[in-house]
Amino acid sequence: MQVSPPDATMSTTRSQSNLLFLGTATSVGVPVIGCTCPTCTSDHPHDQRSRSSVLLNGPWGSLLIDSGPDLRQQALREKITAVDAVLYTHEHLDHVAGFDELRAFCWRREAPLPLYGSPETLTALQRMYPWAFPLEDHQPGYIRPEARPFKGPFDFNGLQITPIEVLHGKVRTHGFRFDHPSIGALAYLPDVKTIPERSLSLLTDLDVLILDALRHEEHHTHMTVGEALSTIDLLKPTSSYLTHLSHELTWQETNDSLPSQVSLAYDSLRLTFKEK
Repeated sequence: MQVSPPDATMSTTRSQSNLLFLGTATSVGVPVIGCTCPTCTSDHPHDQRSRSSVLLNGPWGSLLIDSGPDLRQQALREKITAVDAVLYTHEHLDHVAGFDELRAFCWRREAPLPLYGSPETLTALQRMYPWAFPLEDHQPGYIRPEARPFKGPFDFNGLQITPIEVLHGKVRTHGFRFDHPSIGALAYLPDVKTIPERSLSLLTDLDVLILDALRHEEHHTHMTVGEALSTIDLLKPTSSYLTHLSHELTWQETNDSLPSQVSLAYDSLRLTFKEK
């Protein structure tokens, strides 16, 4: 498996698998409301960050990971017209608050839209959006979701998905490992402070690792840049990208300071893959 250079672009097709960073910011986005720091006033395009989410495209279809509050703007920006399923890391608002925008992806499909998540996450979604569940109460024109709880690895149209349990402070969240011949082994862990030993064992032999790196200073619920780099040194993926970035990280300066094979992600970055 080969990953194209970070600045490569292509149209979203199922013939060439790709991962699109829809958003790369922490919960408040960047710029932050009312802030005049160097990052928030920067004119560098990579310092404009919406809330973290990715879209994984391939032979399995289009898999959206999290539906954050910026989903509408992200979908319009990237000209996304179809999503085949949504996979949730956890129920915090910066990862689910765009739930109602999923209605646009239900208008052109006859079947309900599958929503994958831990039982706890899907229960929280049903509590937050009771009007969308159950299916028999569906109103035309609104989101038509089908909750599909996972309790371990599962198959999505040939894409092998392994939930990776991690700790986001005291909150249990999930990252995911994706395995398919067209992408190799890819892992996405956007909200994590610590990775339990049993989860580290699921993150070996990765081609691409995407990892939380909030800022340089210590934080009680997110990895720092230093902690993320130490994790990368431990796991030794072929290449890595840091996401869920705060306004305390100016993109150019931070990216220039990173080791080779590690980059700061940015909104609209598309990684394309070529099957070996």
